[in-house]
Amino acid sequence: MSTKPPQDQVADTERAFAATMAARDLEAFSAFIDPEAIFFSGPEPLHGKAAVLKWWARYFEGPAAPFSWEPDTVEVLASCTLAHSSGPVRTPDGKVVARFNSIWRLAPDGAWRIVFDKGEAAPPAQP
Repeated sequence: MSTKPPQDQVADTERAFAATMAARDLEAFSAFIDPEAIFFSGPEPLHGKAAVLKWWARYFEGPAAPFSWEPDTVEVLASCTLAHSSGPVRTPDGKVVARFNSIWRLAPDGAWRIVFDKGEAAPPAQP
């Protein structure tokens, strides 16, 4: 069990999750996904870990990651059982193109696993 505050645990978990994309490691990515996960990717929500992995495998093809992400906001329930993380999604050249929102659940083994994930286009830049 980590001695870090829960918000730091979730932020660290989100960063480790994102690092799997940079490392091109779909198997490691898989370890962060809850079996009941729902990802809002593609034309229809993806229900379950297998559906998420099938869809997301395309992002792990090729030598370079097509995008990256990092948390800038994390909130955790007082019960420390659910958490929300959010942050920018960037192109390889650093342009912010979207914002992700993820819900994490603390598993019985002490690991945080993602149960909901949804991205949305970044708002237009303000003058």
